[in-house]
Amino acid sequence: MAWIGTSPLIGMVNLTDVDPSPGTVNGRFPGATYGVEIDGFDPSLGGGRFIFLKGVASLAVGDVVSYNGVTGATTRWAGTANTGIPLAVAISTPSSTQGGWFQISGNALVNCSGTVAAGDSAFFSATATVKTAAAAGKQVLGAVAGTANGATVGNVVATSTQAVYSLGRPFCQGAIT
Repeated sequence: MAWIGTSPLIGMVNLTDVDPSPGTVNGRFPGATYGVEIDGFDPSLGGGRFIFLKGVASLAVGDVVSYNGVTGATTRWAGTANTGIPLAVAISTPSSTQGGWFQISGNALVNCSGTVAAGDSAFFSATATVKTAAAAGKQVLGAVAGTANGATVGNVVATSTQAVYSLGRPFCQGAIT
């Protein structure tokens, strides 16, 4: 993926770059504070929207994370039911001391389990991963599979444990009682 973003505040940036010193003059994205959003474009996946957040240990590209837009804190999504928390997808692998861009809209490469077909809904499967089988209170609202797992979209080649999902500010299902 070759996500390039532009913003009057930050300029033109490679959204898959990791910022080793977020929030400082020496950082890769001076002016990018946690929670800042930027539009980006990838020649294969099209346009998208991204939010600048703190990284987290053991992060992989395609992982689903929950986040706090005020503090920038992220957690690899653990699937706690009925929380209504916002979700994003990692497009790079910033560590817990680094910052990076996470996708919140557009077509994203997402880690999944089981068989995925275009049009399938997304539900929590295992840490940072989605599946198509329903799980009460754990649906990812604002996300739908755009391809089967293992599909190729332009220059983006999904593995057998990845699919391209169309995102629209995804969040975990809230209370259903």
